[in-house]
Amino acid sequence: MDRSCLITPFFNHAFLSKGKPMTISTKQRMTLEEYLSYDDGTDVRYQLRDGVLVAMGAESDTNVSIAMFLISIFLQIVPYSLLRRGTEIAVSGNYAETRYPDLMVLTPDAQVALSGQKRSLITFEMPAPALVIEVVSNSEQDKKSRARDYQDKRAEYAGREIPEYWIIDPTAAVVLVLSLVDGQYQEQAFTGNDLLSSPTFPTLTLTAQTVFAAGE
Repeated sequence: MDRSCLITPFFNHAFLSKGKPMTISTKQRMTLEEYLSYDDGTDVRYQLRDGVLVAMGAESDTNVSIAMFLISIFLQIVPYSLLRRGTEIAVSGNYAETRYPDLMVLTPDAQVALSGQKRSLITFEMPAPALVIEVVSNSEQDKKSRARDYQDKRAEYAGREIPEYWIIDPTAAVVLVLSLVDGQYQEQAFTGNDLLSSPTFPTLTLTAQTVFAAGE
């Protein structure tokens, strides 16, 4: 899911909820290395989009609730140290680009590579996570956000060779489980009382409706 507000490469204002407009000057695009060391002295979270700083907006309670519920489910089958919420991942683009998945399940090798890093960001040099999950936000109201989850991130996560990608769409009441096959994602759609089928986590017992109920 996407909660971002673009900050252009010139003087501009990012209007954050219940806060004063924040002015940022970035006259040129950032590299990933520059972004890793960037600190403007505020608590605002950013990601990079085409090398440009993007301020992250607030999450909906539905998204938070679904993500927290899934954490409770995955804690039953993987160690807590492999779960990440609020961790970024670098993805390919014309310029430096990062994403904040709603939830990630790491491989043990990825966990070791990420451990102790100053910034919780999976770089290109690190192993990819085993699973990324995105919860689609207001898909009927924000077509661009929907397109990012369904199209842009699908291509980006496939490019990172992430074995499995879930798209959870509360508005459409569908969970898509995408499995990487020969560099492309093959998808399965689950609705209602369908039992989710995860190639990466075959012991998982979870229905689509149970996921959506967590966000109600």
